[in-house]
Amino acid sequence: MSAASLTSHGHPRHRSITEYFRKLKDPRRVHRRLHLLHDIIVIALCAVIAGAQDWQEVALFGRQRRDWLKRFLKLPNGSPSHDTFERVFDRIEPRAFQACFRQWVQAIQEALPIKHIAIDGKTLRSSGSAKLGPLHLVSAWATAQRLSLGQAAVDQKSNEITAIPALLDLLDLHGALVTIDAMGCQKAIAQKIIDRDGDYILTVKDNQEHLLADIRQSFADACEKGFAGLEHDTFETRERGHGREEYRCYTVLHHTSGLRGAADWTGLTTIGMCYSERTVNGVTSEESRYFIGSRKASAKVYGKALRNHWGIENSLHWQLDVNFAEDYNRVSKPNAAENLALLRRLTLSLLQAQPDKMSIAKKRFSAALNPDFLEEILRGDGVLEKR
Repeated sequence: MSAASLTSHGHPRHRSITEYFRKLKDPRRVHRRLHLLHDIIVIALCAVIAGAQDWQEVALFGRQRRDWLKRFLKLPNGSPSHDTFERVFDRIEPRAFQACFRQWVQAIQEALPIKHIAIDGKTLRSSGSAKLGPLHLVSAWATAQRLSLGQAAVDQKSNEITAIPALLDLLDLHGALVTIDAMGCQKAIAQKIIDRDGDYILTVKDNQEHLLADIRQSFADACEKGFAGLEHDTFETRERGHGREEYRCYTVLHHTSGLRGAADWTGLTTIGMCYSERTVNGVTSEESRYFIGSRKASAKVYGKALRNHWGIENSLHWQLDVNFAEDYNRVSKPNAAENLALLRRLTLSLLQAQPDKMSIAKKRFSAALNPDFLEEILRGDGVLEKR
């Protein structure tokens, strides 16, 4: 895809985000469709960008910005009520809603190949009800592009181990390096990533007791003989700031002969260790962490991927909690909560792509105050086109 076919945000120019939602099946009976589904989705997206946290605020935005919205939308019966927004988003099947979102992401991937995908889970703590616990979502994040790639809800009676494969099925992993914390260190998940033409780095902790013990022993043996005759590599980093110093040393061994059942881990080529020292106010603590990987790469590649993995915490989860107050959102109907969560992730991607140097909070505030700025955010990806 040529540069001429990209927007200023680096996203494909040929189709807007909302065009990918036009194929979404309207869940309402025909005689109940007073408002167009496309209008409902666009109003909700605009409202969330401008700071709306729930359906009442989405509806309020629609009423307050009705004249502005009519430049882009049909609004045959005015702006919908909050009950309409809640009812429609609760009836939209989250998988279908996400499928539309995924098509937009895949179009971006054609233009901007994604090389590193971080996967991690997050609980929406206030989304529970008397009958159901809070919604827990596993999200995929393109670290370099700062782009949300998709999400999968964790079943109430299960955990992330079952949700991660479902999320992987939604993603294009071709050529990508996938990082997951210890919960995702499972043979079936490693198999899934390799089957979908990706590579993995999985953190190893006590949930894989024998694997952890064998990796530790392998490094102890390697250190004892000075790594003689072993294919290995080392990468070090030092950071200073905010009253602390941090030193990290990543070491990788490209052999698995000391691991019990190594052949059960599809594609496994590498075991690794990260030794870290952290000094704060003159007090030093140290920690060793371990990981496995399928890509035969340098310690620098592994070290940077593991550090960048936490971009999903800082650039996605932290933003959702602090700037979108996701933990305090009380939308409790499961489908509505999951679909609204996807809208927040889409919104965050659009805001982060907007080139101004303002914080996310200030961009949302500016979008609420200034319709021209909101239009700029949305026009960058072709969401709004004048009628």
